Amino acid sequence: MTVRGTADPVFGPPVDCRQCPRLADFRDRWAATEPEWHNRPVPSFGDPNARLLIVGLAPGLRGANKTGRPFTGDYAGDLLYATLAEFGYLRGTYAARPDDGISLTGAMITNAVRCVPPENKPTGAEIKTCRPYLAGLIERLPNLKVLLALGRIAHDSTLSTLGRRRAAFPFGHNVAHDVGSGLALFDSYHCSRYNTNTGRLTPEMFRDVFRAISDRLVSSS
Repeated sequence: MTVRGTADPVFGPPVDCRQCPRLADFRDRWAATEPEWHNRPVPSFGDPNARLLIVGLAPGLRGANKTGRPFTGDYAGDLLYATLAEFGYLRGTYAARPDDGISLTGAMITNAVRCVPPENKPTGAEIKTCRPYLAGLIERLPNLKVLLALGRIAHDSTLSTLGRRRAAFPFGHNVAHDVGSGLALFDSYHCSRYNTNTGRLTPEMFRDVFRAISDRLVSSS
């Protein structure tokens, strides 16, 4: 796979990636409507020496697709970055803008699919096409110990990326899986507004996942 003009700090698709025609056409339509938006594959964000990699599903239309930074500009990002700050992974003050000057220490955020999909629903083929970029990112994080999957699709894609059987590692909120090669996969319900509004995920439930991750990282030091 040839990677041209990637803007990802570690590894990612080219900025003009068109491997998924449906996603590329969707980006084109929004680029015509909102030319000031990012409207390209969204790069990973965080520390290249991360011990924790957070894997979301795909960029939000008016979040990361607009701002160019994962989980920035929508409610899911408000909860995620606040939690990262609480557990010591974030430096600076998150202001939901790509120019707010924050940085991550010990953590990185990415998505299973790097381009915004219509209705936030990538197809199986699109997830598979983008999977080499997740694999490449994982390979390029030398200190990685824990992956956190936000939602079942991110969980499934991460397992497939690692070459693990999905049936052997069923998704469950705040469940940890030892997936080999010294890695642990933690699961959480996605920190979307819908999940928090319905009570499926509360901020305290989300903190519980990060507490468990912190315990795992301490024990693996």
